[in-house]
Amino acid sequence: MIVLIINAGSSSLKYQLLNMQNSTHDVMASGVVERIGEPQGKLTHKKISGKDSTKLIREQEIQDHRIAMHLAASMLTDKEAGVISTINEIDAIGHRVVQGGEKFNSSILINESVKQAIRDNNPLAPLHNPPNLMGIEVAEALFPSIPNIAVFDTEFHQTIPQKAFMYALPYEFYEKFRVRRYGFHGTSHKFVSNSASELIVRKEAEERRATARDRAHQESSPRSKEELNLITLHLGNGCSICAIERGRCVDTSMGMTPLAGVMMGTRTGDIDPAIQKYLLEYTNMNAQELDNTFNKRSGLKGICGMNDMRDIHAAADSGDQRAILALEMFSYQVKKYIGAYFAVLGHVDGIIFTAGIGENDNVIREMICSNLSGLGIEIDHARNSETSSEPRPIHSDRSAVDIWVVPTDEELQIAREVVNVLKQ
Repeated sequence: MIVLIINAGSSSLKYQLLNMQNSTHDVMASGVVERIGEPQGKLTHKKISGKDSTKLIREQEIQDHRIAMHLAASMLTDKEAGVISTINEIDAIGHRVVQGGEKFNSSILINESVKQAIRDNNPLAPLHNPPNLMGIEVAEALFPSIPNIAVFDTEFHQTIPQKAFMYALPYEFYEKFRVRRYGFHGTSHKFVSNSASELIVRKEAEERRATARDRAHQESSPRSKEELNLITLHLGNGCSICAIERGRCVDTSMGMTPLAGVMMGTRTGDIDPAIQKYLLEYTNMNAQELDNTFNKRSGLKGICGMNDMRDIHAAADSGDQRAILALEMFSYQVKKYIGAYFAVLGHVDGIIFTAGIGENDNVIREMICSNLSGLGIEIDHARNSETSSEPRPIHSDRSAVDIWVVPTDEELQIAREVVNVLKQ
């Protein structure tokens, strides 16, 4: 089954074409169309064959998402850069939709009522849902015979209990305005938690075989991946943390919007809500300017003027005190969430690092895991310093809790959801 994944942003369109087989998958092509609506747009397309890839870049005016989608489709069928003969070879299209509200607890085949429900959730995700819906409508118009499936960032978090998703506000705000914690990065957390659970169970099975002389060990029943409790850390320019109990998300750091939780590249994370009123009174900012500040000028960038961790590390190594402070604040806030979610879960089998910072920044991982031996968390310095694109354990042999780095693959998770919907 060939599945096209579409992630439509306000001025960009990302795509990936995957061949989904029974137990394996192949990425056939991927690309991004950027600066849609600007005088000089850009398409970057990759044709992928095994470990080899061919990159092609085009720069031209791309007036709207319809033209962007046309351009992407033309690349997929291009004589040199293409990987399929005609668009009709595509069996389904999967769309990332950021906000599904309480309406959707699973991925779904798109029809008019689904589109209206997405539209109804626009106020909850005004920067994301409208372009997501635009991508759906453009795909429907261009490829009318191909089924479209919506996969929601919020779906994985629908198992969070009310005691965890409610805010201590007048209850009518929830009833009338749907004010509650929703959570985001759901496809990433779902992918890495499933992958990590399989890895941990497989590791335990190997250990059982290695200690087969131990009769008690032989007689104990192996655990299934559905029994594990995990804390997943999606740490990139946007960051979110999940408490996962026996495969189900029971709490997450992001809230009604992706602004909440730990500090991020340019976002505040959790702050005292009274700060908003204070700044409105004592600065010349209006509500929109304040919102822009919280989303685009805060976080790591607000503290040290940079939001790329590589730049921050370089500055910190040169003695920049604000860069050092930014690293300390970031790791401290993530550490606090780990402690909180330990309390929520009771016991933890694994801590999983993923996304750009989580997968690549060994210094931040070590800072986060330092001084947590009281919780049974102990990182191995040598393992943590290794670089690899493969999932790998980084805990010491003495650690009671597994610590893994698991690269995320949101497109693959979306493709799996598409296949599951079509099988129903």
